[in-house]
Amino acid sequence: MKSKYFFKTLLSSVFILIIFAAFAACEKKQDGTNDNNNAGNSGNTIKIGEYGSLTGEKATFGQSTKKGIALAQEEINKVGGLLGKQVEIIVEDTRGLPQESTTVVQKLIDKDKVIAVLGEVASTNSLAGGAVCQEKKIPMITPSSTNADVTKIGDQIFRVCFVDDFQGEVMAKFAANTLKVKKIAILRDNGSDYSKGLANFFEQTFKRLGGEIIAIESFQDKDSDFSAQLTKLKGLNPEALYVPGYYTQAGQIAQQARKAGITVPIMGGDGWDSQTLFELGKEALNGCYISNHYTIEDPDPTVQKFITNFKAKFGETPDALAALAYDAACIMFDSIKRANSTDRQAIRDAIAQTKEFKGVTGVITIGPNRDAIKSAVILEIQNGKYKFRESVKPDNTTVSVELPNTDTSSKTATAAK
Repeated sequence: MKSKYFFKTLLSSVFILIIFAAFAACEKKQDGTNDNNNAGNSGNTIKIGEYGSLTGEKATFGQSTKKGIALAQEEINKVGGLLGKQVEIIVEDTRGLPQESTTVVQKLIDKDKVIAVLGEVASTNSLAGGAVCQEKKIPMITPSSTNADVTKIGDQIFRVCFVDDFQGEVMAKFAANTLKVKKIAILRDNGSDYSKGLANFFEQTFKRLGGEIIAIESFQDKDSDFSAQLTKLKGLNPEALYVPGYYTQAGQIAQQARKAGITVPIMGGDGWDSQTLFELGKEALNGCYISNHYTIEDPDPTVQKFITNFKAKFGETPDALAALAYDAACIMFDSIKRANSTDRQAIRDAIAQTKEFKGVTGVITIGPNRDAIKSAVILEIQNGKYKFRESVKPDNTTVSVELPNTDTSSKTATAAK
């Protein structure tokens, strides 16, 4: 009888323990510590992933981006972080390779359990990493991938930069309306989604404005000798040359073009923006033009504060990649704050609802296709520096203002507001 009572009591105790354990598990899941959708909220930090080209041919892009995000992270943590926790940025190097982008993004999501991702710069890499984020339902903001296809991956992918159709249109209008040229040749990187897309949009707009594209020549990412293409183009007597590539090739192309006797303006996109461009191109870059995201000559207090803080932390002037990265991180932090949650879907929805965010690179609104609606600027290269020429809003309007620190040859510049 005693044995029977003992087993009955034992079974009752086990049953109570099972009920208690199940209740505790439910409580644990509700506060997010055992919910995979809130995995990056465990411990004392909120985990956000970053992937970029920290090494390889486009390393200056990745390094600038990393610094911009690091500054934003430092600033948010100084004021208490997010949701009562510090922000932790887990950084992975893609080495500038699409396949590596896929691998490191999978690692950030599956192993590090991040709740959101920032990156990449190169559109080809963002297409690779973005596909992983979309599949796993992780919100991603690319700071500076301008190829139109990037956000078409799906509803989890956003950007804070303008899109190449707008950038190509802006430069084509500058060539036709400001430089007054009628015949242009294009030299593009056939292995780059960024370069091909930008070239196509430029060509379409320039033709629509009555201009003529007299030739389209191509090269590959690893090329360093462009003499054959440039010799052919010189014989066609273009009035300008459009090179929508990255800084490594652009600097070399400028040098070789001048040696080949091509003296006309050479134009490019935001992919030129790197100090390495000046090391490679030197004086051959004088009189060249690029479309870009912001100018350090902008007197706006938000811009100047960012530049001051960046210089204090890193000892250098921030380029557009650093500024875009800072904006991307700030919008991510702001979205988490507005969502008041580390739930990935809630963060995704908050990013999509971003309206008129006052960033360093302009006032940013996320449009219905998850692209940023914002302005672009045209910069002229003179003696190793970018000089502000004009800015174009998404509605193609401009506003003229006096900018400080401009040279005597530039009386009035145009700034986006």
